[in-house]
Amino acid sequence: MGAAEAPVHKQAYLDIASKKEYTEGKHIISGEDAAGEIKRGFCMREVLTIALPKGKLLARSLELLRGFGIPCADVGRESRRLTFDFPACRARLIICRPTDIPTYVEYGAADAGFVGKDTIVEQNRDVAELLDLKYGACRFIVAAPEEALPPRRPDGGYDLKAFNRARVATKFPRVARLFFTEQGMQVTTIKLHGNIELAPKVGLAEMIVDIVSSGATLKENKLVEIASIFEATTRLIANRVTYRLRFDAIRALTDNLREQVNGAGREEKAG
Repeated sequence: MGAAEAPVHKQAYLDIASKKEYTEGKHIISGEDAAGEIKRGFCMREVLTIALPKGKLLARSLELLRGFGIPCADVGRESRRLTFDFPACRARLIICRPTDIPTYVEYGAADAGFVGKDTIVEQNRDVAELLDLKYGACRFIVAAPEEALPPRRPDGGYDLKAFNRARVATKFPRVARLFFTEQGMQVTTIKLHGNIELAPKVGLAEMIVDIVSSGATLKENKLVEIASIFEATTRLIANRVTYRLRFDAIRALTDNLREQVNGAGREEKAG
């Protein structure tokens, strides 16, 4: 809403409050009807739309939002339903593919979203990262076949420079490029969409960059972790414009989630 429009809406409210007739184009409607129309418009703008990821991250995301006061116990039970409205809370939840959430948030289709740090770094979308929610942890690693490992450095780590100018298969080419550039290495990144572990077996690449939780898949495919890149957890992100225009609402959500996350951390340490 531009600055020049504000007095118009203020006067409209004053007129409606005094039961005057409100002119909309050539049509004259009652003050009560106009109040309803304007309030509905304002309420739609006041609704906070939050994008949530399908899959294994959804349950914990919903748990946190219930702690924030959104009664979302039934969300996710209907697999084909993707939007859930909570008028009393002025909130709307939309269920998305995890990799799509930064796009929804950047373009304003969602005001905020829960998404993995891996997706944030890889996509490099123009969103505000507000909070580490500390669940859904995984690690970005570099791995190579156990029969073709690089030599060890004096400190015990693997000397990645032996793979300079090698090929790297990954679902995360930006993460891979950033990491190897920091190491002063030139590599060729090959983007794949799945079964990354297959690439070294068939000679497509000498290394892979992937995310792991337990490392079991690496062992099954006779791959060895030769470098750790960073740990990724779920983050709260927000649209940059919404964050400024609706600062109080976004801050209330952020502060509540921070209290829940920190409280859970204290309970775990106490246990």
